[in-house]
Amino acid sequence: MSEENKSYDADSIQALEGMEHVRKRPSMYIGDVGVRGLHHLVYEVVDNSIDEAMAGHCDKIDVWINEDNSVSVKDNGRGIPVAIHKKEGVSALQVVMTKIGAGGKFDKDSYKVSGGLHGVGVSCVNALSIHLKASVYKDGKEWEQEYSQGKIKYEVREVGPSKDQGTLVTFSPDPEIFGETTEYNYDTLSLRMRELSFLNKGIEISITDKRRRDEEGNFFREDFKSTEGLSEFVRYLDATRTPIMGAVIAMEGEKSGIPVEVAMIYNNSYSENLHSYVNNINTHEGGTHLSGFRRGLTHTLKKYADESGMLSKMKFEIQGDDFREGLTAIISVKVAEPQFEGQTKTKLGNREVSAAVSQAVSEMLTNYLEENPNEAKIIVQKVMLAAQARHAAAKARELVQRKTPMGGAGLPG
Repeated sequence: MSEENKSYDADSIQALEGMEHVRKRPSMYIGDVGVRGLHHLVYEVVDNSIDEAMAGHCDKIDVWINEDNSVSVKDNGRGIPVAIHKKEGVSALQVVMTKIGAGGKFDKDSYKVSGGLHGVGVSCVNALSIHLKASVYKDGKEWEQEYSQGKIKYEVREVGPSKDQGTLVTFSPDPEIFGETTEYNYDTLSLRMRELSFLNKGIEISITDKRRRDEEGNFFREDFKSTEGLSEFVRYLDATRTPIMGAVIAMEGEKSGIPVEVAMIYNNSYSENLHSYVNNINTHEGGTHLSGFRRGLTHTLKKYADESGMLSKMKFEIQGDDFREGLTAIISVKVAEPQFEGQTKTKLGNREVSAAVSQAVSEMLTNYLEENPNEAKIIVQKVMLAAQARHAAAKARELVQRKTPMGGAGLPG
């Protein structure tokens, strides 16, 4: 076991606060109690498994939507510790499942970064479930504990010998909490599992819907595994667009202790398509990592275009938007303590991330442009065309406005 993960045992699980308010004010913990919050329960459980994968201890995650609309999530990680937690005096499994904010992800010795958006972990899922069962396969044995609305039904018990390894959690959302619906949408969950497989290359993620069968009578199932990660993700997003370059630009580096990964390609469209992630969380509202990417991209491409002499005949200034026309890009960063802002808490607020991403992108993209002059020329030509089109559109708009009564041309007669 690596030095960083040496202390993932019963006592590395820290309980930050009680979970008594979760059922009273669930929106504080999962965003809302509608469709979004319902699906967020699954993401919280899967995030636990992804954390194990990011720490290098898990490479297979299986998700099932069961016939009764409960959900099961199984991984082949180390298994949640079951030994007695010294401070709490009960099994560490029980602490993880019944104390809000308890989990290895809050102990920097166990996990460097963690993917839970609200950071509440599986205990929150437990509080909002009418029934939850946790099974742990560890050290040749199986342990289990069941709960209802977050309360334990019995102490953690040993079931018997097992050759399996990992954790299995099955839960049923509480209809008292989720009054709108407790029915899971397969496509919503499938989309997130596909996304996670792209963001964590090499991990096998499957999702099975036991509520329906295919033509051969088997449960509907999809398996995801990405060998190329973000490059593959970009090609998936751009499947209906025509690329103007031969291959996806894939860049990976680290600045100020922040790992930065970028995959991007230009196509013949006229819009930008940017997706940003922090610790596997889709930051729909963007944030400092996205602004850092834009700044790094603009600065580097403009510098290259100027130095190459390609802009010498341009009679007007190129703007930031011109550099992103027809661009599809994914920016993924890992941040130890992300701060989220915005209405849906999906906007990264850490100021230090902006400069780190900008510098990393500038360095990596500069190297790429120097090593690939033909592709660099294609990109700069695309940028120049975008600028010319924008300039022509502005001129045309100006001409139309001049001819209107408000533009001063006057009314006839």
